Amino acid sequence: MLAILPHRRGRPQTVWKTGRVLTTRATLDKHHADVASMFDGVAKRYDLMNQIMTMGAADTWRDLVVDAVEPEPGQVILDLAAGTGTSSATFAARGAQVYPTDISTGMLVVGKQRQPHLHFVAGDATCLPYADNSFDAVTISYGLRNVEDPQKALREMLRVTKPGGRVVICEFSYPTWAPFRHVYTKYLLAAIPAMAKLASSNRDAYDYLAESILAWPDQPHLADMMAEAGWQAIAWRNVCGGVVALHRGWKGSDEKEMA
Repeated sequence: MLAILPHRRGRPQTVWKTGRVLTTRATLDKHHADVASMFDGVAKRYDLMNQIMTMGAADTWRDLVVDAVEPEPGQVILDLAAGTGTSSATFAARGAQVYPTDISTGMLVVGKQRQPHLHFVAGDATCLPYADNSFDAVTISYGLRNVEDPQKALREMLRVTKPGGRVVICEFSYPTWAPFRHVYTKYLLAAIPAMAKLASSNRDAYDYLAESILAWPDQPHLADMMAEAGWQAIAWRNVCGGVVALHRGWKGSDEKEMA
């Protein structure tokens, strides 16, 4: 069950920051064209790198997302930042009608090669190509922090969700055990880019990945952002001591259109 930590608005924000400045890939300004181009460049080895840098935990985390969404046959699910469609395939296997959507055409091309039965859609999370109240559930994994305007994306997700539907956000987050944070920071800034180099992937892209994780708001602040966008009954669950957090929220059952 996901609803472990009920959200209270107004808790202080904690954000990690780093002073490093790199210019050979997307920056923390996250202009959508730069982000799309960067992910185009890592598409072929993206799933491999996910397995390497999470030490095999990516599959377990994906299962937790599916459990939080609770897909049922016939439901319509939007999988944002779907990449190559690995999560989307799991939803489809449960009988849901899933729309894997991503801003990176390179990811979509690789995804279509690997998951030809899925209907991949190119789309920007801040301007979704879907009608109001279209989906029973919307999910985004490791993608919201790459969006140029996350608050606008949260509002767009609300717009396209049916009244009574849910959103599930899986994102790297803020470890809860203070002694571990220093080790984790070193791992992000040194080990992950080195792994990317060994795997013949784009080291610069994974430098950005590490910095974007460190700059991302903590669990309570993301919950505040969701509430500000209009989501209700928000709760989150820490995974691996807060290395990853799952946030879930609901669209009011009496809400006919986005406020």
